[in-house]
Amino acid sequence: KEHFYEIVKDTILGRLSDVELTSFIVAQMYRKMEIEDIENLTRAMADLGEKISFNRTVYEKHSIGGVPGNKVSLLIVPIVAAAGLLIPKTSSRSITSPSGTADTMEVLAPVELSPQEFKEVALKVGGAIVWGGKLGLSPADDLFISRVEHPLSIDPVSQLLASVMSKKLAVGVNYLVVDLPVGKGTKLSNEEEARELASKFIELGRRLGIHTVCGVTYGDQPVGHAVGPALEAREALEALEGGGPTSLREKATALAGLLLEASGLAARGQGKDLAMSLLSSGKALQKMREIIEAQGGDPNIKPEDIKLGEHRASITSPADGYVVEVSNYAIKEIARTAGAPTDKGAGVLLYAKRGYSVRKGDKLLEIFSEHAYKLTEAISLAQRLKPITVEGMLLHRIPED
Repeated sequence: KEHFYEIVKDTILGRLSDVELTSFIVAQMYRKMEIEDIENLTRAMADLGEKISFNRTVYEKHSIGGVPGNKVSLLIVPIVAAAGLLIPKTSSRSITSPSGTADTMEVLAPVELSPQEFKEVALKVGGAIVWGGKLGLSPADDLFISRVEHPLSIDPVSQLLASVMSKKLAVGVNYLVVDLPVGKGTKLSNEEEARELASKFIELGRRLGIHTVCGVTYGDQPVGHAVGPALEAREALEALEGGGPTSLREKATALAGLLLEASGLAARGQGKDLAMSLLSSGKALQKMREIIEAQGGDPNIKPEDIKLGEHRASITSPADGYVVEVSNYAIKEIARTAGAPTDKGAGVLLYAKRGYSVRKGDKLLEIFSEHAYKLTEAISLAQRLKPITVEGMLLHRIPED
């Protein structure tokens, strides 16, 4: 235990070089940690940082990421807050995705709040969506991410667990729902891996005093149609207004329902219905507007007010047929090459997903960028990776010359 506290302390004080930090993180990929070690690392990361006490029962939701377009927190937080529960969400910026929850929320309102501001906003309106890095919660985690995990696009399981749970521990979370997307190109390729990770989250939560429930969700293709900060913020607002993709509304209400059931407001199996009622009635939209205003944003912002990248290009279907695959990996890489998440207006908008019928020349996706040269690179990458597969289309020519 003492060793973990020393490592975390030396990280915060800048005593460890990038090489040493990289050694610590990469070692976790090859030398698996026991749950006791993960607990010690988690407690050290939480204890050697700011802590916030709300003196109320605190609910939270977190996704491990890996699936593009996963902006469900922008629906879940206002749904749960509209039910009268306290959900002060601390979010991360992107590590390997085109947009983290904090990156998307920042399009609508400031997310870099002080601990006191965060507490005041959450208690005033019942919810908040902020960047955890500004709060000083688990400061070592942000150094691990910025100096190692983000540059190398790695996220070891033990560090993922410690990262998530240290921040929840620091704000006194009592009930937590963890979203575990499963699918090709995500962090979890099958349900067996998801169950194994879920057992680790649940056991770590038990040791820390956090009641944890995991939701295994479909992750074979992006959630909704929008990938990238501005595009996702726009789509989330559309869903709160009663529109948006069905996949986004279904996933958000299912996960929000688990928290409503944990609170006792809904019986087991009935939480999703209550969540959908709060969404369709407009109560969640009103609560989101309150959250946006409390965090310093414009509560009257409309989806069409959100600025997107001015440099755009479309990828069209090369043949008639049905979409048989949408590659998470390709969509992520194209969006990031276009500039997301650093450039808020960059990203990818999907016009066709699995099962859609398309004709030759139909638009499959549109790439947005704030810079012409980044758009050119993203187009080139899209032509190589073929992010959307239509049955019957030519995938490769061999030999290529």
